Amino acid sequence: MMTEKIIFAGTPEFACPTLKILVDMGAGPEMVLTQPDRRSGRGQKFKISPIKKYAISEDILVRQPEHLDDVGFISELNNIKPDVIIVAAYGLILPKDILSIPRYGCINIHASLLPRWRGASPIQSAILAGDEDTGISLMSVEEGLDSGPIFCSESITIGESETYGELHDRLATLGAKLLKGNLGKILSGNLHSEPQDSNKVTYARKIKKIKTRINWDSSNTSINRQIRAYNPYPTAFFQFKDEKIKCWKAKIGCNNGSPAGKVINFGAEGIEVACGQGSLIITEIQRPGRRRLHATKLAQQYDLTDALFQ
Repeated sequence: MMTEKIIFAGTPEFACPTLKILVDMGAGPEMVLTQPDRRSGRGQKFKISPIKKYAISEDILVRQPEHLDDVGFISELNNIKPDVIIVAAYGLILPKDILSIPRYGCINIHASLLPRWRGASPIQSAILAGDEDTGISLMSVEEGLDSGPIFCSESITIGESETYGELHDRLATLGAKLLKGNLGKILSGNLHSEPQDSNKVTYARKIKKIKTRINWDSSNTSINRQIRAYNPYPTAFFQFKDEKIKCWKAKIGCNNGSPAGKVINFGAEGIEVACGQGSLIITEIQRPGRRRLHATKLAQQYDLTDALFQ
């Protein structure tokens, strides 16, 4: 059991394995910080974060400040006198007034091999770029965006057909494991951080929904990566007969020469569509307001002979 006072900051599912492992280690935090409840869904009802849900189940104090520079909130943190703040996908940048509070500083669990893919969407960016490997970096938090020195990292290979959701779950588990194996070393001073190589920095920008529309003029490889990177959210899509068709799964085809977006073939394997380079076989789609289906169902609902996807 650890005796250090810990504050944990996280919001989505990615952070849950780390918080759970801290509790299992006997290092349950004095406080959990998570983003304020947000309205979501068709009914626009308030939805609590996965981290808040788990923290409440473990009877851990939860705070959801709208503004991290709030004087009362900072005073509350100072009164706790935390030894360390551990951050995992919190979604808000900690200001200097908070970074200076814990005795051992703040440790961030980042889902990339820094300095590659600093920023908001490192997992999706790795898939979009066709990276063969990615991983987890444990880093010291400073004022810059994911720019702090690195304590340690561990890499994994990205599967050829692996989706964002699948890779996300593997990295979340790896992040918890890496923290468990190294937190004691960091706090005892037996594991020192090393500065990032500024010449190798790349940035993972926040995903805009406009980027999720498939451009059939792109290569089949690029489009396939796009579909994988946005599965399950926000999901790549194309237009057909004034409908926004979500594309969940696809695989590389081998045909060339047809206009981009034209349906080349359809059958039991799926719907083969011409791309700017090569072709893509769509295997799983979703029409608006419907459930996910094998792509052959679209061919049963519409005559796709010489159809053009946009």
